Amino acid sequence: MQNPPLPSLDWCLFLDVDGTLVEFTESPQGGAADDTLKALLARVRDKLNGAVALISGRRVEHLDALFAPLHLPAAGLHGTERRDARGTWHGVGGIDPLLEPARARLADFIAQHPAAVLEDKLRTLAIHYRAAPSLEGALRRLTGELAAASGGRYHVQEGIMVFELKPVGFSKATAIAAFLDEDPFRGRMPVFIGDDLTDRDGFAVVEARGGLSIAVGGRVRAQRALDDPAAVHALLRAIAALPAAGQRAAVSGPRTS
Repeated sequence: MQNPPLPSLDWCLFLDVDGTLVEFTESPQGGAADDTLKALLARVRDKLNGAVALISGRRVEHLDALFAPLHLPAAGLHGTERRDARGTWHGVGGIDPLLEPARARLADFIAQHPAAVLEDKLRTLAIHYRAAPSLEGALRRLTGELAAASGGRYHVQEGIMVFELKPVGFSKATAIAAFLDEDPFRGRMPVFIGDDLTDRDGFAVVEARGGLSIAVGGRVRAQRALDDPAAVHALLRAIAALPAAGQRAAVSGPRTS
């Protein structure tokens, strides 16, 4: 399945986290980033002149904790919140009172079906059924009803064994598009690596911008494919090993007529 591309210093790199950089786990907040991965991400960031961003369903503060002491540009909650390369925040934050009825109904559902897990991200609500696949139909209906009750302000983002209520108008695609209009991402070839249904709109936007989509693990399709996070790490090591522009000229030597 593996079909890794040849890396380039012209890339700007967008990385999903769970299932892409770290292994997908049974717990929504599981997964671990060891010091080796953190050091590798730092080398890749430096090699690409800072043009590396995390694009995740997690909150940005959780990404900072996971990859500390790294503080990368990041989009969290599927694009609902975003911190650019200058450290400026974009999107929406805080607790929306409109979500309170949905929060209560989902809590009631969890009380009746404790195998499901409610992940309250303040601005979005994700209900996971990894331990209870039979709940998929009931949760699809319930979250659909809750989205309809929001009057069009929220919709259901479906992922692997999860339904998430999130604000309309934000996605991984909108986050990536915003980064591409800013330095240090502007003018580079966009590459997005992801593994989930939630990453498909991100794939679409980088492809539309002349970039490259890379799917991990076989759950979704993209232009290229990698088997697992270990293969992603191998691609990152290849990027980190690229010679700088001056070094490449020295290796190739002067041109002769």
